[in-house]
This record gives sequence, C-alpha cells and structure tokens, in this order.
Amino acid sequence: MRKAADIEITSLKHADDGMIPNNASYPLLHYKNVIEEHDVTEKILSANNWRGIWQGGVAPYHHYHSITHEVIVIDSGTATLHLGGEEGTKVNVRAGDAVIIPAGFGHKNIESSPDFSVFGAYPDGKEYDFCYGKKEEREEKLKNIRKVPMPDKDPVFGIDGPLFKYWQDV
Repeated sequence: MRKAADIEITSLKHADDGMIPNNASYPLLHYKNVIEEHDVTEKILSANNWRGIWQGGVAPYHHYHSITHEVIVIDSGTATLHLGGEEGTKVNVRAGDAVIIPAGFGHKNIESSPDFSVFGAYPDGKEYDFCYGKKEEREEKLKNIRKVPMPDKDPVFGIDGPLFKYWQDV
C-alpha cells in the first residue's frame, strides 16, 4: 500500500439535484493508485473496521445509500463511474484506486472493462440500502443521511487517514 502522502486524492462535492441528495457535509474521495499488487484488500479494510466486504461490480444505474457510507476498492480492470447523479462528474477508475462514497452520494457504472471488479465495504459492517431518487422515499432518506456518523477510521489508512482532513464533523 502506498503512503497517504504519496498518492493523489480527488475530492468531489455535488449539490442535491432533486433526485440524488449527495451529501451536504462530506465529499466523495478518490484515492488514486493506493493499493499495490501484493496488498490484500480485504485485510486492509477489515483492519480498519470497514466490514461486510463483498466483491463484484458497481450498478449500472444511479443509486445511493442512505444509512451508511461505502468504500469501493478497484481490484481489477478499469471503469468510468458517474458520481453525484445526472449532473455529477464522470471519473475514470482503475485497479489500485479506492473511492470513499459518503451516505447519499450517487454513483453509477457507465462503462467498464470485462475484468472490472471491486471490493466494497461499510464502516463497522453497517447494513446498507439501495435508494434510487424516488420522490416518495426522499423525506425518509434525507433524515437517514443526516444520522449517519463519521466512521472511526479511514478505510485504507486507519485512524490518522486523510479522510479526516476532508470530512469534518458538523
């Protein structure tokens, strides 16, 4: 694993677009080329108390989670993700990248290589939900997002990770 000081970190902030609320307090973080080939991603995430680890892809439609934050670590391949809803940002990710997605922040896979695969996890192994921006769910989901606490540890770098420079409790 590369040191935090040696990686490029991109911070994305998007306003609520009326369907995808995104997150008013925390930006999405993209850690570029942080995981090295010999690293065991599951051990890194577990050691930092990001649990409920799964492996797969990213859904090909806009969605968000209202009851937890999420991290995805690109295990193989490349993809273009649409982050922040329809008015969001298209971001290219590749093996070794990590994307920390705050509760409420929209994400969607636009295009990926055939070998694209990620590991995903949640702080403290929290349960997750799938939200799609439907009007009838909006009020409840906005309340849920406001209740999601800051994680105790950065999913990659632990207690002193750069997550805490970008995410401040409000």
